[in-house]
Amino acid sequence: MQISIPRIENMPEYEAVKIQQLIDTFNYHENKNKAKQKYYEGAVTLSDVNLGIALPQAMRNLTVGCEWGAKAVDVLASRSMFDGFVNQNGTDNEDLTKIIDKNNFISQYMKACKDQLKFGCTFATLSADPDAGCKIRFHSPQTASALWDGEKGRIECGMAIIDTVPDEKEAQTWHPSHINFYTDTDIWELRCVNGFWNATRHPHIMGMPLMVAMIWNGTSAKPFGRSRIKYPVRALIDGYIRTIANATIALEFDTTPQKYILGVTDEQYDAIVSDKFKQYVGSIIAATQNPETGQNPVFGQLAQGSLAPHVEMIRILATQFSAATGLTVTDTGVVNDANPTSSDAILAQSQTLVCLAEQLNAGNGDALKLIALMALAIAKNVKMGDLTDAESGVVAHFKNPAMPSVSVTADAAIKIASARPEFASTDTFLEMIGFDQADIRRIKAQELRVRGQQVLSEIE
Repeated sequence: MQISIPRIENMPEYEAVKIQQLIDTFNYHENKNKAKQKYYEGAVTLSDVNLGIALPQAMRNLTVGCEWGAKAVDVLASRSMFDGFVNQNGTDNEDLTKIIDKNNFISQYMKACKDQLKFGCTFATLSADPDAGCKIRFHSPQTASALWDGEKGRIECGMAIIDTVPDEKEAQTWHPSHINFYTDTDIWELRCVNGFWNATRHPHIMGMPLMVAMIWNGTSAKPFGRSRIKYPVRALIDGYIRTIANATIALEFDTTPQKYILGVTDEQYDAIVSDKFKQYVGSIIAATQNPETGQNPVFGQLAQGSLAPHVEMIRILATQFSAATGLTVTDTGVVNDANPTSSDAILAQSQTLVCLAEQLNAGNGDALKLIALMALAIAKNVKMGDLTDAESGVVAHFKNPAMPSVSVTADAAIKIASARPEFASTDTFLEMIGFDQADIRRIKAQELRVRGQQVLSEIE
């Protein structure tokens, strides 16, 4: 989906230049983002990976399903479990909680985290909303782009496509008609009516674009991050697809091994080739002596190929993929000597992934804090600097990315409670022993009801 806006009415020249730069950036990265999406969806065909040596060109449209691209993204994203915002004093901020609930922020974060790892970054845009106080929406690089300000270490300006494709079948022909352009002082709303684009200015007092980037694995050269499905990972997926295709072809030949028969008459030859399948599946193959040569026909079968080299290659690719992504070999679905054999070995093999999840949470925690502060400021119609100390001290809370078992966390909670008795009365204690927020609310409500009944009994 290439974007082209030749002219925008009511748009100042400086802003028009910037929006064109954003469109050029969006169009430049479109094919790269399509490739990453293709590998994520496992829709890579043999024509994309065929070296032209062992695989026949006639099979170039064969599709070999491979979930490794999705695994590289989803397994890490599943360990980034955002659990809401907490004030410095450990309590919830009611205004922020309302904004989070109204925007379904926690579930939206799960989707955004996958896009972040898939493309290297994802963008959150904010705007005033009379109902929620602030509307927060996430956009992947397939629907948004931004320019980086190296001096300020943040987004200089950005754009996001607001309307969406009505249906997937129209994805190749659909063109956006509603785009928002974000600057330090304004949100410019661009709308296309009858082929003509018009801009409407909505000023704000934030002093920075109402657009925040969640970035994975960024560098000085790539401030908007790098994808988990980068070129080395895609090359390993290509190798897996080629190997599976070769193994499939080899299995076909092994299922119907090449046989031969020598010294047959012309009539016998014609009978054999007229129905090869019948000759193959028949339980008895009979042939008389060749009267011209006086020899009996000779039957034989060529040696079958072996699948062992293909299986070994798949194991090598799985091990390399595990090393490149931090996933365990078990996550690739391949069994070999590298698979852990005990719970301690499984935990040890997942340490790299846990470290990556901690890195992801640390970066996203900073971005989510900025989103929260912006949202509060927008809801209160003030600058971020005018928020109270309690409001500006909000932090994002994530669950433990190591995902320890309930028995392990419960044992740790009980040991802590023995040293700090007050800890047993906290929600954190109940969380550690395996209760979710719904259970905690029910427990506290029932405890309160029991205490009330006890008080009434004492009065009577």
